[in-house]
Amino acid sequence: MSALIAAKTPSRRARGSERQWAGLAFVGPFMIVFALTFLAPLAYAIYLSLFQSKLVGGTAFVGIDNYAKAFSDPQFWSGFTNVALFLAVQVPVMLFLALAAALALDSRRLAGAPLFRIGLFLPYAVPGVVAVLMWGFMYSERLGLAGNINAALGFDLVTPFTQQWILVAIGNIVTWEFVGYNMLIFYSALRTIPEDLYEAAALDGAGQFRIIRAIKIPALRGAIVIAIIFSIIGSFQLFNEPNILKTLVPSLLTTYFTPNMYAYNLSFVGQQVNYAATIAIIMGVVTAIIAYVVQLRGSRKEIR
Repeated sequence: MSALIAAKTPSRRARGSERQWAGLAFVGPFMIVFALTFLAPLAYAIYLSLFQSKLVGGTAFVGIDNYAKAFSDPQFWSGFTNVALFLAVQVPVMLFLALAAALALDSRRLAGAPLFRIGLFLPYAVPGVVAVLMWGFMYSERLGLAGNINAALGFDLVTPFTQQWILVAIGNIVTWEFVGYNMLIFYSALRTIPEDLYEAAALDGAGQFRIIRAIKIPALRGAIVIAIIFSIIGSFQLFNEPNILKTLVPSLLTTYFTPNMYAYNLSFVGQQVNYAATIAIIMGVVTAIIAYVVQLRGSRKEIR
């Protein structure tokens, strides 16, 4: 009788095998899509970067020669310097404004908070091309707001379309587009703070600034890390804004103003697909390393 029951009862190994296949059935479709849309293009880009098309002899394997060429390429370093400067200046300003807006909304003392929240987020819903063209015409010295201000003052006060201010002008557009997006990240994190902490702080007589410093900012560390990582990725991927503005002021923006613009023009204009893949791989690795370092430092601070 016991033998019959044991025969009908599935073994632990069989049950484990069924669970494993069930898990693979759920994960499998994602892994297939992930492999086709991410791993395969990445592998192909690495493959392309190891070759070089020559006028004589066709495509030849060159190993890491393309990478050595990129690290000694002044045009690549010029674009990299631009995005590094953009990252160092624009990202802190944008995140500070987003944080200030989120704290103002969470204070519950802001009149018309729903309208303010929607108005601040609305620029993110505007297509990037439309936003750049809109700001580009506002920057115009002849027909735009900048030109009208200078004409009213009698001297050139606002000159976004100049060599020393063009990167600031691009940073202003990106900040206008993404402050609302980052504000929602911070505001969502603030709404998860338990009300008990605020009640305890009120009993202790803590003011608003004390609450922000002791309760809200520590609770926002994870959200801040996420926002910084997204901003780093976006900065190194800077392409739309300068590429569209180049049609308005072609003398100010070169084809290698950012690494992404450089790779795009190498591939689609210069037909140097192999070297363009090399630039893309280098920027991907740099972005991944910096994002990983930020995430690692952020997680360490949270543990402490």
